[in-house]
Amino acid sequence: MSASDIAISVRGLGKAYTITRDQEQHITLAETILSRLKNPLKQFNKETFWALKDLSFEIKKGEVVGIIGRNGAGKSTLLKVLSRITEPTTGEVDLFGRVGSLLEVGTGFHPELTGRENIFLNGAILGMAKSEIRGYFDAIVDFAGVEKFLDTPVKRYSSGMYVRLAFAVAAHLSTEILIIDEVLAVGDAEFQKKCLSKMSDVASAGRTVLFVSHNMNAVQQLCNRVIRLVSGRLDSDTADVRAGVLGYLTGSGPAGSVASWVNPGNKFETQDFIPQSVMIVDEAGQQITDNLHRGTPCFVEITGTLRHPNAMLKIGYVLIGSDGAQIYESVHTDAAMEDWPRIAPGLVKLRSPLPIDQLNEGAHHLDLAISIHGFKWICEPRKSAPSITFNVMGPLSDSPYWRERREGAIAPQLPWSAITEAEPAGEPNGKLLAGQVLA
Repeated sequence: MSASDIAISVRGLGKAYTITRDQEQHITLAETILSRLKNPLKQFNKETFWALKDLSFEIKKGEVVGIIGRNGAGKSTLLKVLSRITEPTTGEVDLFGRVGSLLEVGTGFHPELTGRENIFLNGAILGMAKSEIRGYFDAIVDFAGVEKFLDTPVKRYSSGMYVRLAFAVAAHLSTEILIIDEVLAVGDAEFQKKCLSKMSDVASAGRTVLFVSHNMNAVQQLCNRVIRLVSGRLDSDTADVRAGVLGYLTGSGPAGSVASWVNPGNKFETQDFIPQSVMIVDEAGQQITDNLHRGTPCFVEITGTLRHPNAMLKIGYVLIGSDGAQIYESVHTDAAMEDWPRIAPGLVKLRSPLPIDQLNEGAHHLDLAISIHGFKWICEPRKSAPSITFNVMGPLSDSPYWRERREGAIAPQLPWSAITEAEPAGEPNGKLLAGQVLA
């Protein structure tokens, strides 16, 4: 790769944060203040946390690269360093071209300025002339759909309006490198589709795009390369996007292993429910730790502590296929109310059959989905939820001929029947006799 082809060069990049811990546990603010007054010179434990460690890679001009990884892998930190919002602790970064970033709602916008003023402010920050910004102005406003509120301070915008305008500015202004974090989740489904279409147009115009997302379908649709981060380090870098996504979904454990999740403490603690574990079990309730096989019954088992009964509590999961698309969602209150499983305060173990005979071969990704319906998420799929992964193995068919893997997320064996009707007179086997013509 010649130097003139490079858009981004990262060499030995590291970002460290210092975490300060107080050994004494204080329940109230008054206790904390009193402790500090009594002992102002008290020592605190300090720990160095490396959000990024020894990252090196190069991205060519015109490449569309997906940055993938679990929550806490370092994706957002990497984008903040590349956007020059955060200084690296070690290593070097070279950027060849102007950078437009959309990292989180509100980044780069001044809340007291109007939408119109923020468009010009962002363009000026990128080094664009006022006349150049005017050339893009109408397209930005039209895309964002905020024309009626253009002269309103953006601090009064809803989060959806904010992100629409922010994305429109980032995508339309003349930058050689576009960096997009997982902020599209703020918009509705129609706007997300519009954004993905615009990003596809940006990529086809030869601009370099870095895209962070947990939506593997979007990553496969847009990107021609994926970089996967694990615990702040480079785990894989491949132009085989499907293989990279599959590696992300199946995790980094041994091939064929089935992951489980056990709460390390009181994470996701609420006054109603605390999830404790999720795993795949067999009919005897024993955890399955190898590939799942069609034809062998298995179950999703979710364990947690119920503190207070709440009729609005929903406990379940979302199943995601190897392409990142959601297959289905299931919660314990799907049935009629009289058929809900009876749960009482204390340790609760919920079990539901996994429709293994309907699923296709390959990797699957299961996210906990627990919420107080219409009020708040406890574990939100694709965002903050614990996840487990498993592989499904065949056979896909009892046919002696057709046993190859089918396309699609599911591969059900559905019953078929033949209905034989009487043949019209003079037309044996459904064929016209010699000399007959159709009316």
